Amino acid sequence: MTTGAAERRSFTMFKLYILFLYGAFSLLFTYVPLLFLEHGLTRFQIGMLMAGGPFVSILANPFWGYWSDRMQNVRRTLIILVICNLIVVQPVFHLHSFSWLYLVLLLYFFFQSPTFSQSNSLILSTIENTPYKFGTFRLWGSLGWAVAAVVAGPVLTAVGIEQLWWLYSGILMISLLFVFSIPQPKPAAAGDALPGGGFKQLLGNRPFVMLLLLGVLISVPNSINSTFVSIYLTDMGGSATWIGWAAFLSSVFEAPVFLLLDRYLKRDSRTMFVCLALVSLLFSIRWLLMMLVDSPMQLIFIQLLHCITYGGYYYIGTNLTGHLIPARMRASGQAAFALTWGGVSGIFAGFAGGWMYDTLGAGKMYGIGAGVSLIGMIGFLLIWRGMRQSSADRGTDAAAGV
Repeated sequence: MTTGAAERRSFTMFKLYILFLYGAFSLLFTYVPLLFLEHGLTRFQIGMLMAGGPFVSILANPFWGYWSDRMQNVRRTLIILVICNLIVVQPVFHLHSFSWLYLVLLLYFFFQSPTFSQSNSLILSTIENTPYKFGTFRLWGSLGWAVAAVVAGPVLTAVGIEQLWWLYSGILMISLLFVFSIPQPKPAAAGDALPGGGFKQLLGNRPFVMLLLLGVLISVPNSINSTFVSIYLTDMGGSATWIGWAAFLSSVFEAPVFLLLDRYLKRDSRTMFVCLALVSLLFSIRWLLMMLVDSPMQLIFIQLLHCITYGGYYYIGTNLTGHLIPARMRASGQAAFALTWGGVSGIFAGFAGGWMYDTLGAGKMYGIGAGVSLIGMIGFLLIWRGMRQSSADRGTDAAAGV
């Protein structure tokens, strides 16, 4: 097999790994709230359970990012994460006690939460110095998420939500088989190797820190929606099949969004920050529409905006992180981005979202999310304006010969 053919085969294996990994997580996060409802848990308890993942990710993302950078072997880290993920999750599907569920889910999220950020780090390392773009690989995750959710809906309606465990486990095992076929990218040069995870250095990067802080604001309403949208749809009379279609439409069109951004997005900080401001505005519009929805069909079609909002923010934020952070700290940078997007904000989303749903109702919960997203938009515009002014000042100094 020629070098070019071997490279294409390894890239194909990588895409299939992403496809099945996201497919497995789609099943879990789309349908496990319904399983918990079946077990007699309240919406607030479900919010608390799902908030455990973001809480654990505050420790898990830096921990696994540190070891990935230290070993310079992200592929090995991913193999460990997926295997442990598969083993630890099994009791989650069978326990009915809130206390035991909480403890087991905390352990599960320790291995699950860093998987996305470490996969992104491996993508960026693999495509470095190649003509491939990030979106070419990540779109397979969107397809996996969409197809798995819509196919599982009628299956679970027929066999019962209690059978979720074997669907999730089977798809995750397929993903594990493909990850063994992914080659490990060459490590950083010895002189560039990072002795630790690099988080102290990251905190000195002001634009990156601002990206993280504003990311918390934008991601809180999104995390609330991810946790409670299936319950919201069920409350309006939707079935597991409807929930599957909602998840399908929210993800399937991420693929063309990624391809368009691959082609047209300018890889400079100012452009990406102003694009994040635009995406934040679209998030606000999305939550306003969710506040006004009164039927399952309307909710399903509003989910189409997820492709542009979450897909756009995820893509731009991941690439902006890669642009702002040196290659030797890539795993730590992606871990920090994932930490704020799904970690700190997810804790607030789980507890506050459950409380707001039970006491204020879904409409007011989404209205508050719209206001929070607008604040994030203003923050990104202020960063863009500051960078533009700084660039203009440097140009003036250069013209003056300073």
